[in-house]
Amino acid sequence: MAVGFKIKFFWYQIGSGDFLHAFFSTVCYNLEGSKWGSRFPHIMNELCAGELKVENVDSAINELNCIKAELSKIPKDKIIWDIEDLTKKAPWGDNISDSITDLSNYFVTSDGDDFITLFLNALEKAKKLNSNVKLESI
Repeated sequence: MAVGFKIKFFWYQIGSGDFLHAFFSTVCYNLEGSKWGSRFPHIMNELCAGELKVENVDSAINELNCIKAELSKIPKDKIIWDIEDLTKKAPWGDNISDSITDLSNYFVTSDGDDFITLFLNALEKAKKLNSNVKLESI
């Protein structure tokens, strides 16, 4: 089952739910001191609950830019696959591309796109269209 962002009639495919949860788990553990949504409430709480309201899109863009900057300072081996079970590892283990240098570029969508770039593009589209962002599975 694929997960993605839906903005009106636009679809931004991310990949599996486990993959998306790994991104949120990594942010929570490494940037929020394991306190889910404490620093990035619009992304970690509102969007994770299923829908980011249009009035919070600008705040979410700021949060995501901060997340990207801070993840760029954290080595790729600090990936957290599941905040509820820190022993879980990514399905591919340590077998990742040399082009992945830190946690800001660790996440790549099922289509081979940089996840954070896709995420920013989706938020910018929502801003342009004055639309909510829905997190959906298909």
